[in-house]
Amino acid sequence: MGDNITWASKDYDDKDWSQTRGNTADKIFWSRTHFELRQVEEELKPLGVQIQSFGSFEVYWDGILIGRNGQLPQNGKPEIPGTESSYYRVPDQLTTPGFHTVALRTSQSFLPDIQRTIGFKMNSYTTLLTKPLVTMSYMNLMAGAFLIAAVYYFFLYLNSKRRQWDILIFASICFLFFALLIMEYLKFHVFIPYPDFYIRLEIIGWLTFANALLVPLYFIIQFNFKRGKWLMVLLVIALLSLYILNYKSYDLTARLYSLAMLIASFIVVFSGIIQKEKGGFIALSALIISALINKFVLYDYGLFISFTVIVLSMLYLHSIRASVIEVEHQNAVMLSSRLQLELLKKNIQPHFLRNTLTSMMDWVEESPKEGSRFIQALAKEFDIMNEISELAQIPITKELELCRQHISIMGFRKEINYQWEEIGIDEKQLIPPAIIHTLLENGITHSEPLPGNTVKFVLSYSLKEKTHQYTFETFAKNRKVLTSRSGGNGFKYIKARLTESYGHNWTFESAPVENGWISTIHILRP
Repeated sequence: MGDNITWASKDYDDKDWSQTRGNTADKIFWSRTHFELRQVEEELKPLGVQIQSFGSFEVYWDGILIGRNGQLPQNGKPEIPGTESSYYRVPDQLTTPGFHTVALRTSQSFLPDIQRTIGFKMNSYTTLLTKPLVTMSYMNLMAGAFLIAAVYYFFLYLNSKRRQWDILIFASICFLFFALLIMEYLKFHVFIPYPDFYIRLEIIGWLTFANALLVPLYFIIQFNFKRGKWLMVLLVIALLSLYILNYKSYDLTARLYSLAMLIASFIVVFSGIIQKEKGGFIALSALIISALINKFVLYDYGLFISFTVIVLSMLYLHSIRASVIEVEHQNAVMLSSRLQLELLKKNIQPHFLRNTLTSMMDWVEESPKEGSRFIQALAKEFDIMNEISELAQIPITKELELCRQHISIMGFRKEINYQWEEIGIDEKQLIPPAIIHTLLENGITHSEPLPGNTVKFVLSYSLKEKTHQYTFETFAKNRKVLTSRSGGNGFKYIKARLTESYGHNWTFESAPVENGWISTIHILRP
């Protein structure tokens, strides 16, 4: 502690100096080191010095000032903070063989209680300046690749009808990794005063924390890990504990985050291999390689290389999932074609046409006016069927129109008073074609009229917190021979149509009640 310019001299005897400087608020303190320079090779000229130290300081080589970092307080003016790492060129005339002294005249007004070791390194001045830039160029290329991947997968998620969480998580991992790379090498892009040094490390720590959560979560989704929630809870507790127990030990904390991430990922991947999930061995190989890299490669590089290996394995897993989805899509297209044929076949099957035409002949002979209405209703139903047969979803209003026409036709055919009622219908909704129509057909086929020769159908709609709910009620006598409708072609058609439009985001229930039958369709809200 103190300020004496003679302390910069090579000949000054500093054997009695203390190695602990104490509190440095608004004070000047000096640091010195000695070394022997035997001979400076030509490739090392001009010679440079890299110094890593907190504070603002002046650098002296054998008592001669060769550079400044920030501005020390003087004449009542406060300190202007320097950066944590700086480079200085040593004049050629000072690089003679023999013993030399480097001294720092330093102030550390902004973080006086922080004591850090001073890093001192000599090399070619050109090498000291360009080596970080070369490293940074590779890291920028890597960061750009991850940014492009993040943007692509974010757009893929946003523009997909089926919002897949694994795509969103993968996009987030790529973006966080991009941000991690940028923050790690930000010191080469912008000037960071030493008081802000720990802010950058804190941000890097939290970015690593987030990735340590999302990587195992991605594997949990990919490998259908059954106890994923419990594992994530334990992982969160572990990461928070590491943060608290190793507070301000930034590099150590980041290493431990990575270790916790690897352990959680190993558990999930091993489970996936046992369950014979596709891509399990690829993911396991990536995790092993990542662990070895973290073990034997310098942390500043190993962290990013190991993360890259893991992300590449995720890309492979995603390609597997994409191929599965493509096969499912092709199957869905084939299913859609079959459903279109099934829908048309429902209204052109021989017994339906025969019975309908027979009834039509009777009505035309007995009451030409009513017979004309019968023919018009049949033609209208066929028109609607032809219009909707190639569509995956139709407006609910079109479905209701189809049901009304069918009731009109069946009323003529069976001479039963069929009644139709709608409650709370949202005309903006879309549904798969003919699923309500199919429930109506089942109600007509498997029911007997109540006293008064009436059968009543009520369709109601309600918007729940998480679902759209359609309830179809048939008020009639159930036929005694009927025990279950669950195995019929009608229900198979309904379930196939719901799967085609909503994947697994639906439920369908149907059961007899005291005065008829009730069917309920729940469709999860996006």
